[in-house]
Amino acid sequence: MEKIKDFLKTWQKKLDLIRNEQDFFDLSKAAFSFQYANNEVYNKWCKLLNCSEKDIKTLEDIPFLPIEFFKNHRVTCFNKEKEEDFFLSSGTSSMQRSQHLVYNKQYYVENTFSCFSQFFDKVENYAYLCLLPNYLEQEHSSLICMMEAFVKKSIYKQSGFYSHNLRQVADILLSNQKNNIPTILFGVTYALMDLAENFDLHLHNTIVFETGGMKGRRKELPKHEVHNLLKNRFGVEKIASEYGMCELFSQGYSLGDGLFFTPKQMHVAIKEINDYKNTLPAEKRGIINIIDLANISSCCFIQTGDLGIKHSNGGFSILGRMDYADIRGCNLMYQ
Repeated sequence: MEKIKDFLKTWQKKLDLIRNEQDFFDLSKAAFSFQYANNEVYNKWCKLLNCSEKDIKTLEDIPFLPIEFFKNHRVTCFNKEKEEDFFLSSGTSSMQRSQHLVYNKQYYVENTFSCFSQFFDKVENYAYLCLLPNYLEQEHSSLICMMEAFVKKSIYKQSGFYSHNLRQVADILLSNQKNNIPTILFGVTYALMDLAENFDLHLHNTIVFETGGMKGRRKELPKHEVHNLLKNRFGVEKIASEYGMCELFSQGYSLGDGLFFTPKQMHVAIKEINDYKNTLPAEKRGIINIIDLANISSCCFIQTGDLGIKHSNGGFSILGRMDYADIRGCNLMYQ
């Protein structure tokens, strides 16, 4: 395990040194070579697609592993080693949930700090009020792990998880505003809606993060309607969001309007559903594929279950979920 932790620490230093597209490609090619050699699941997938190391000349040549494989296989480069922990996708106990093996939780935490600070101030410089009750109810949540680390690193004692006491949250928000404390209100959609409907807050020192949807607690609404309601009730100009999942160690961020950008250790490509080499041009609808170089212990090249559009400014928008029955060949490794 110590060898793995040393390996991850060295890799993290390489991620910190990414400065341009060439650096990113060089590390992506190195990640492909390492995972092709050490990740049994990814190796088999690449061979099914008739792709090997000699075929990788550009980012577009790298195959992406369908995210569904995290539900049925140990997607890891260290199959003979015992993991330190694991993250599970959200869902009920009756659902088949994705599992992402974690060999060094501190490596994951440091990467979340890196992603966040590329879009905002340093992690420690905010107070974090977390409204994530349904995530707290489930063990092995990558989001809870991240927010626990943010709360712990914060210099403000007000930081914490406030699952059900909305009055307390409202009071702290107003107190922080009065005392000019930069605050992040990070909540699942339905909990933010509950807070917004019960308290008319006008916040000028708070960034509101909406994530996770209604989780069956409320009627689903179009995202722009949810954001407009929250903006009006909280008195903020934008509603921020985070794009993350248990299968990814890195996070993209939206500063508003549902437009997401990635940190330097991530890259988003919009592909045709059944052709991993066909990267679609800007403003064309397709499946979101992500290179997450922080995923070096599992798989850096993930075909997500999300449909989206990449824009000419480099940002991307999420349009909804995809039916995996549409992907030809995805069942080949379930035998």
